[in-house]
Amino acid sequence: MKRTELIDNIFRKGSFLCVGLDPDIAKIPAEIKGTPAERILAFNKAIIDATAPYCVAYKPNTAFYECHGAQGWQALADTIAYIREKYPDQFIIADAKRGDIGNTASRYARTFFEQLNCDAVTLAPYMGEDSVRPFLEYPGKWSIILALTSNPSAGDFETIQDNKGLALYQRVIRTSRHWGNPVNTMYVVGATRAESLAEVRRLAPRHFLLVPGVGAQGGSLEEVARYGMIDECGLLVNSSRGVIHASTGADFAEAAATSARKLAETMAGLLPKDAE
Repeated sequence: MKRTELIDNIFRKGSFLCVGLDPDIAKIPAEIKGTPAERILAFNKAIIDATAPYCVAYKPNTAFYECHGAQGWQALADTIAYIREKYPDQFIIADAKRGDIGNTASRYARTFFEQLNCDAVTLAPYMGEDSVRPFLEYPGKWSIILALTSNPSAGDFETIQDNKGLALYQRVIRTSRHWGNPVNTMYVVGATRAESLAEVRRLAPRHFLLVPGVGAQGGSLEEVARYGMIDECGLLVNSSRGVIHASTGADFAEAAATSARKLAETMAGLLPKDAE
């Protein structure tokens, strides 16, 4: 998906919500029967149908599928195919956090862009440009680079400063922004570190930012918009558990729709009015 198409979808829907499709098999309602993979696929379809009017992107975390073996991987492929068929305007992110080089990286790129037909994949840049370059060779596809994450131990490495006072995440952005450009590269910045978005914006003023951590992790949507919003929005804010597991009962799809709708309504009020 092109950047212009993503921006058009955001302002058309009045939402920059990304729904994380991270189905916890223990939380899928008992009313959904079958093998784990069959239950995941049925659950995902219901969630997608319920939330599609309120979001512009879906982000399946591959770990929630890979842990079920070959059938789980098939459930992931079938989930993506379902979105492509029924909701072709949705931006699809494979949250895989790959980070290898050479032939391995090129195979990962082939997996997510050719076999699964995702729009984007999350990448760990620890091994440098070699770990991202194979993904950037696909026109119309996106590399989403981990920069400043929302987990408690992110400070073990990401905020360590060099002798010039530059934090590692700042160096990651300063270096990697030259690998691609704002039409094929995004950055992951956690919502629980919203105040750091101002510095991220200084380093990457036009790039889209994928922002997890709103909802169950306690991040503030208003703070994210305050520090990270640009005239073209430039944000995809993800909520996973807070949407898809808003209820573990038979009303799970309705609860997901309600949660997504409330987020979208708040987002509509935060979007730049002169860009609509």
